[in-house]
Amino acid sequence: MKSAEVRQLFLDFFNEKQHQIVPSAPMVVKHDPTLMFTNAGMNQFKEFFLGNKTQRTNGFQIPKNVYGCLGKHNDLEEVGIDTYHHTFFEMLGNWSFGDYFKEEAIAWAWELLTERYIIDPNILYVTIFEGDES
Repeated sequence: MKSAEVRQLFLDFFNEKQHQIVPSAPMVVKHDPTLMFTNAGMNQFKEFFLGNKTQRTNGFQIPKNVYGCLGKHNDLEEVGIDTYHHTFFEMLGNWSFGDYFKEEAIAWAWELLTERYIIDPNILYVTIFEGDES
């Protein structure tokens, strides 16, 4: 399957789940002095995670996006030294700010992987972090 097909299946799937496409943030972050580059899809939603904004005030309902990222915040020094660090990649994201939680997100991820991408469930390994008692 080509990357364009993977991307389109993702976008179509989350359209069915009532998500709205939100354009990717620019690679160079313009209004956040704490970040030099977009290194995660959640960067553009930082104000929502901090509780400073709600998705309803921004004009979108439940967002989804396809976004470019420049490595991880701590791996830029490793690029070129080993064979597994990358400098730029594209990620697919679906986000909820109180509209759904883990139960729906996990069920949808399984549906997307096994029914839309047709990945054999017998070769998938699932782990869940249940929290820390302390």
